[in-house]
Amino acid sequence: MAETLLIQPDSKFIEGVMASGGGDLKKCFQCATCSSVCTLSKDGFAFPRQQMIKAQWGLKERVLSDPGIWLCHDCGDCTANCPREAKPSDVMGALRKEAVKLYAFPRFAGAMVSNPKFLPVLLLIPFLIFAGIALTQFDGDLTKPYVFAELFPQNVLEALFFSVAGFVVLSFAVAVARFVKALRMSGVQGKILPGLWPSLVEILTHKRFSNCSTNRERYWGHMLAFFGFVGLAVMGTVVGIGSMLDLMHTPLPLLSGWKLFANLCAGLILVGIIILLVERAKSAESRAETTYFDSFFLITLAGVAATGILSELLRLAQSAELMYPVYFVHLILIFSLFLYAPYSKFAHFMYRTVAMAATREQGG
Repeated sequence: MAETLLIQPDSKFIEGVMASGGGDLKKCFQCATCSSVCTLSKDGFAFPRQQMIKAQWGLKERVLSDPGIWLCHDCGDCTANCPREAKPSDVMGALRKEAVKLYAFPRFAGAMVSNPKFLPVLLLIPFLIFAGIALTQFDGDLTKPYVFAELFPQNVLEALFFSVAGFVVLSFAVAVARFVKALRMSGVQGKILPGLWPSLVEILTHKRFSNCSTNRERYWGHMLAFFGFVGLAVMGTVVGIGSMLDLMHTPLPLLSGWKLFANLCAGLILVGIIILLVERAKSAESRAETTYFDSFFLITLAGVAATGILSELLRLAQSAELMYPVYFVHLILIFSLFLYAPYSKFAHFMYRTVAMAATREQGG
């Protein structure tokens, strides 16, 4: 006698997916056109058809523990060919957002970062922190040459940001543990550690974009923005550690190698984000409107790069009335970028790497 399977749809989950960018989910009638054009689809793995029906039925635990939603890199071919305009690629994006919220630590942080209603609160936290630092350091007399350290001492910023880094590492570690547990419970038993390096190489080189036909233009946008961000993160870490060990002194000279490298990375980020925004505008008819979750990380990263360059120029011009406010905004954006990284689209890098590594033995 066949085993009875009880299915309990989660209507709130369905509503959440539709509100998160998968608004056309219900249009799908399982024609399998998406699976026929997707390079990830193969025998026994009708992608993204399987994930679409799981989402339609409200099978929250099953679909959010499915590594397939992370193997998808949003090439858009399924959406371009869907006869019902169900936009499967947008649904996959909405499912990834829900997964980030589910595995986040602490979970309330994931819910807050994904909800635009909480944006004022999220920005108020770093605003109060840096306003407090400036007020405690300001003695009523700013003297030339103007330097940011007069209001924001380097040792105070280092202590703050390294503390934030520790919290972020802890948050990512707990989230990964939760994600791996969910993968194992869903039947994915592939070894993760051996597959991490080849999966990282594949992600960093954007290899899968070479098979796309719809959104291939995003290749350079992603590459420039990603490596520009990595470069700035490395530069900030090296300079921070060097300053703590008294090996470097800020502000760095204008022609310093690290300063030139940072400016180059900021420029790459801005160019990359412009490419991505242009691509999104061009494909507006075939893609759902950019969601808040998608844009939060992108806009914050662009803001960090732009205010960083502007702060440097204003400091060189010794414009005290402008350089300090712009740098204040710059610090708020950097703080937001890193503190909320485990709950923003930046977390995709972590989840996608683990999912690809765990399914590599099965050819995922």
